[in-house]
Amino acid sequence: MIKEIESFSPEDTYKLGEMLGCQAKPGAIYCLDGDLGVGKTVFTQGFSRGLNIDEPINSPTFTIVQEYHEGRLPFYHFDVYRIGDISEMDEIGYEDYFFGDGVCFIEWAKLIGELLPDDVVWVTIEKDLEKGFDYRKITIKD
Repeated sequence: MIKEIESFSPEDTYKLGEMLGCQAKPGAIYCLDGDLGVGKTVFTQGFSRGLNIDEPINSPTFTIVQEYHEGRLPFYHFDVYRIGDISEMDEIGYEDYFFGDGVCFIEWAKLIGELLPDDVVWVTIEKDLEKGFDYRKITIKD
């Protein structure tokens, strides 16, 4: 199923992420796609709030994965933008995350597409400056 949602502000984007986080189930994998500056971090912060995580969420660009255990489910936030070789995912033990009881959220997931199971949820965030500076089209495909 594919849903397209329009966001007209960072608050809208946050709220959509929060709604998805509230619905997240153990073992779910969300793949987040979008150019730099489209609001992936805002969306992720909302998602984590939906999991009842209160601590600050930042992109784990230099650590690849950041773990949060205080919410209703373990939350594993990946940023694989700087993965130079797919074998780096083996080194961090990605299978324990992907096939565990937590929720994985993967930014730049297309870079590790061959490692992803078939049943992931793809979230794509796109700008359209003709509709306004803060406008985003958010597509959710599961």
